[in-house]
Amino acid sequence: MKNNLKLTKSGLNDLKNELAELVNVKRPKLVDRLAYARSQGDLSENADYQSAREELEFLDGRIDELGELIKTASVVSQPTGSGVGVGTTVTVKVNNSKVVFNIVGEWEADPINKKISHQSPLGLALTGKKVGDKIEVEAPAGTIKYEIVNVE
Repeated sequence: MKNNLKLTKSGLNDLKNELAELVNVKRPKLVDRLAYARSQGDLSENADYQSAREELEFLDGRIDELGELIKTASVVSQPTGSGVGVGTTVTVKVNNSKVVFNIVGEWEADPINKKISHQSPLGLALTGKKVGDKIEVEAPAGTIKYEIVNVE
């Protein structure tokens, strides 16, 4: 597990909500399913029992992982005046279009929703930059040029 995990307050709340859902809703249902499957007789040929047991092992692993993440995470407040960093929203101009990205911790990244990790190639290139700065990022399609037009 990585130390010094950075998360936004929202990201930490999302992890806590996921953990609560797993512990309070999904795990009890899976335990009930496992008990029912166990009551059906011969466990060596009971596919539902085997499946439920594997799902419970996976779920318990995720619960442990989330618990550790929450325990070791540091919440990053939105920096003011220090440029782009975790917790900031940055507007960039690329190919005469404006795109808005939220810079988040790596566990919160969701590129489809424009939440990019500070550890991603674009996130790394943007970190510490200010309005007016220009950057270039290597992408599979080639080099992409960005100009920072707003940081909040």
